[in-house]
Amino acid sequence: MDLSAAEYKMIVEYSPNMIWRVNQDGESDYFNQTWLDFTGRTLEQEIGDGWMEDIYPDDQARCIESAIGNFKKRIPFDLEYRVRRHDGQWRWIQSRNVPYYTKQGEFKGFIGSGVDVNDRVEGIQYKELAEMDSLTGAYSRRYLLQQIKNYFDNTIIQKTNLTIAMLDIDRFKHINDTYGHIIGDVALKQFTTVVRNEIRGTDLVGRYGGDEFVIIFHNATIDIAQQVIDRITKRLQNTPLKTGKDEIILSMSAGLCERKGEKTPEELLYVADQRMYKNKREKARVESGEKENTIL
Repeated sequence: MDLSAAEYKMIVEYSPNMIWRVNQDGESDYFNQTWLDFTGRTLEQEIGDGWMEDIYPDDQARCIESAIGNFKKRIPFDLEYRVRRHDGQWRWIQSRNVPYYTKQGEFKGFIGSGVDVNDRVEGIQYKELAEMDSLTGAYSRRYLLQQIKNYFDNTIIQKTNLTIAMLDIDRFKHINDTYGHIIGDVALKQFTTVVRNEIRGTDLVGRYGGDEFVIIFHNATIDIAQQVIDRITKRLQNTPLKTGKDEIILSMSAGLCERKGEKTPEELLYVADQRMYKNKREKARVESGEKENTIL
């Protein structure tokens, strides 16, 4: 049985999805009751550009840019952004926007549909916050240790290789004491970026604590891992950190351990840590007779 125009309108008005329409001139001229109930505003307040008042300020430019670009191309597009609910809370909305035409093929504008996905988006964000170090963007210590255990167990089951590298930025305390903690934070970020750009796609880098980092080399021998470490060292030498008055050359001490007789992930980390400190002590002995300069 065909639905009447009134029945179609009822379905659209009270659909669980928020629905809106943009005419061929790019002006919003319709919002269904679900949208209006969500925002707590009237249709008169929303039409035209009024709906932009509901959009989170930091998301507005992105929404406009995406809408204009895809409107000109007349292609469907998806977008996530925050909308102010009637109670003042900002909620993430996932929208789907598609062009519509008359039976004669004349372009009439876009129809949009959105759903509240705030709980899902925030769940992903909280998960990422738990996994990532907020300063450097490397994996957090907690997540890193869990992944080392997972990789360690897999090497036993699948009989694959696993190598761990413990890294420590040389003379990092000197950077903080000389240039301040802001430059120290910049150094940590730059160091992480260099490491991330030089490791393989299957490797993981995490911040172990302070200026110490760990790389998990999945299915790699110590020789393969050493090649990556050499690349990182060379890249650091060619990527000076500019402070405004000096250029600092970052360097690192590294210790590697390939799983052989180690029976636990902790043993693997311990061996890599000891080798890293041995490397650091050897470099300190070599540098002890040199004059201090900005080459760090």
